Amino acid sequence: MGERPDFDGWTCPLPLRDHDRVTIGHGGGGRLSAELVEHLFMPAFGVDPSAEMRDSALVDVAGGRLAFATDSYVVRPLFFPGGCIGDLAVNGTVNDVAMSGAQIIALSAGFILEEGPEFTVLGQIAIEMGKAAEAAGVRIVTGDTKVVDAGLADGVYINTAGIGVIPDGVDIRPRGAMPADKIIISGPIGLHGVAVMSKREGIEFGTEILSNSAPLNGLVAAMLAASTDIHVLRDPTRGGVAASFCEIAATAHVGIEFDETSMPVPEQVASACSFLGLDAISIANEGKLVAFVPPEILDAVMEAMHDHEFGRDAVVVGTVTDDHPGVVVGRTSFGARRILDLPIGEQLSRIC
Repeated sequence: MGERPDFDGWTCPLPLRDHDRVTIGHGGGGRLSAELVEHLFMPAFGVDPSAEMRDSALVDVAGGRLAFATDSYVVRPLFFPGGCIGDLAVNGTVNDVAMSGAQIIALSAGFILEEGPEFTVLGQIAIEMGKAAEAAGVRIVTGDTKVVDAGLADGVYINTAGIGVIPDGVDIRPRGAMPADKIIISGPIGLHGVAVMSKREGIEFGTEILSNSAPLNGLVAAMLAASTDIHVLRDPTRGGVAASFCEIAATAHVGIEFDETSMPVPEQVASACSFLGLDAISIANEGKLVAFVPPEILDAVMEAMHDHEFGRDAVVVGTVTDDHPGVVVGRTSFGARRILDLPIGEQLSRIC
């Protein structure tokens, strides 16, 4: 602790070695974020560089295990089709805790407010947070508020942290992916990122695209009731499904193969991506999960998902292989194969 981080070991291809300032890409959940955490924060905090990075940390306590997660929300604009920064902050942390198989028991909420927003705006955000917490079956039990001068923030930033209890017999982690595992996506992808971007930039696509932010702890509980042998869960937020696949393949030292035609990309998202030159599998999601399950429990898990409102459209999109460890390969609609790499930053910034 206390020693200067070793910047000479950084391998990031863009800003880290050649720039001495943080860029927007460092918050995008891609390669830049990973480099920042690995080469600056982890050495400064005395964390083992080989430690597994997860959506939430596992903490051993007397009598069991806890999952502990924290996340900060700087989405712009504050209100977008299908949601706002308030319900997003609750759902995002609930989902981070749920990806360890834990059932969340409490949330905290911290606010950084800029001088100027009307109380009606802040009040509506707080109301939506309360509604989201109630829908997830969790209470916001503590918090903090700070105010900065006008012009130093975009109205409201929110940090939420959550703790949950992991049931006995559940061991869900990125390193758990194994050859022959089937890969499931719980429903349509890309809606949240496109919804936020369309509102921010004032772009219309002929139909309103709504964020499908939602709490996934109930869906995860239903999946675990079907089988506790689920190997990996991940909510593909920043960097989208592409980033999640790349991170899991690298962490578990396995190959991932998926069929792009099986990806649940809604028509309006596909049209928006075609118009804007974006890749739907790299767009952030909220309220969606990726699951890696052994083939012998696939039918039971899929049935449980299809019986739940947030898993009704779940589909199998790929499989895990012991070929090409650490590499993600997608088969396109033309039958060609392409290799996915962890995005440098993010196609759309500040969507959560």
